[in-house]
Amino acid sequence: MRNTMKFSILIVVVIVSVTVFIVECIQQSLSDDVVEEKGDQEKAEEFAEKMKPKIEERLHEEDIHNFIKTITFKKNVSISPMGYVTVDGYINNEPDKYHFSASLIYKSNEIGSMSHSPDLSDRFENWDDFDPQVKEDFLNSLSEKEREQYLKDIGEKE
Repeated sequence: MRNTMKFSILIVVVIVSVTVFIVECIQQSLSDDVVEEKGDQEKAEEFAEKMKPKIEERLHEEDIHNFIKTITFKKNVSISPMGYVTVDGYINNEPDKYHFSASLIYKSNEIGSMSHSPDLSDRFENWDDFDPQVKEDFLNSLSEKEREQYLKDIGEKE
């Protein structure tokens, strides 16, 4: 009877020890994942900071009318499920009207793609590529105030 009791206690001690060990391993694994994610976010933020001059250069290349006065980058940098580092920003202190987003490729230090709000894209439009009627139709779709501002923005009116 005594041996059976000792054996039972030994089994309980072994089970408790194994359970504690497993729980400890799981907790360590979870904390390692959190550290790795933070490390990836920090790497993405450093990479985005390094790439900001390239983003500015690309925006200025697209700005054939010299519309851009200021470029502001938002603080949030995200990592897409595909691994792209995404940086958002806006032009001329107009975050709602003239915003852009750049998807950066970490491994090749390149801008993968860049998107613009419709209003910003309109400011980059090269009307020489279109029939004059297309530009006229576009201008007619704007209110008088918007038309005046647009013509100022592309340098056709003072």
